[in-house]
Amino acid sequence: MNTVTLLKFRPVTVDAVSEILPLLHYSESRTCDYTLAGILMWTDYFKYEYAILRDTLFIRGVAENDKSQTAFSMPIGRLPLRKSLAMICDYCTAKGTRPLFSAVPEDRLPDFYCLGACHIEELTDWADYLYDAGQLATLSGNKYSKKRNHVNRFVSEHPCFSFEPVSLRNIEAVKEFYASDAFAGEDRSGTAGEERRQVFGVLDEYGRLPFEGAVLSTPEDGIVAFTIGEVIGDTLFVHIEKMNHAVKGAGETINKLFAAAMTDRYGITYINREEDVGDEGLRKAKQSYHPVMLLKKYNLSF
Repeated sequence: MNTVTLLKFRPVTVDAVSEILPLLHYSESRTCDYTLAGILMWTDYFKYEYAILRDTLFIRGVAENDKSQTAFSMPIGRLPLRKSLAMICDYCTAKGTRPLFSAVPEDRLPDFYCLGACHIEELTDWADYLYDAGQLATLSGNKYSKKRNHVNRFVSEHPCFSFEPVSLRNIEAVKEFYASDAFAGEDRSGTAGEERRQVFGVLDEYGRLPFEGAVLSTPEDGIVAFTIGEVIGDTLFVHIEKMNHAVKGAGETINKLFAAAMTDRYGITYINREEDVGDEGLRKAKQSYHPVMLLKKYNLSF
């Protein structure tokens, strides 16, 4: 039986979670592309489809920097990477297309060289920001003094604030908060618009997803911020973080408290706060938390 017959790609839906989730632990990368939300939240935007063969996950979609080109993610699972890469090449040959891999982590590039000569292109807007979990949980040291001041101001002005997990008990209130006028000015175009739509999708299906979340509230304003992420190995991936910017310090406070809660519960070492997608405001915000590393990604074509 040839590879085209063996690799049967299907749409990525919530119903696929039980199949996909166990295989994500085979990933040796800390980039967000190999997380459940990294796949599920962007399945429409990048046209993701999946196939599972010999306990290995294959993802087909489009290139992160060119949606006109079909591309594959790095396969992860029990099969040796060289074997699964060769299967994709056979698949592309049978389909009459060239193999193109998108968002390949920098530390995995050497594994692809077995396929022969290739063109390598850095995805400059799609590098992930990786942080020391202990630093974000404590905000200790001079470099975090401004962040601590924002947190201290929030606590001082809202001494009766509450911080609790996202649950089925408060999920409707979280959706109402994100649909409120606090986000009336939020960008609704391009990747920002797609992300907003997918945030509501995650909230709608939250009870079926293995995510961790937190809600920050005050007696005066109700919910002022919420965040949702997932833990894989030693890393917390923060997929969603939304706050009412009119409430000073809400963003810094939920960031710190969530980092501390996840560090205490899981003993994580790193926090991945994902890409800036070329947005200058996001870039400055992510840099202000002093990442320990940028996880660069590349396109490889053969």
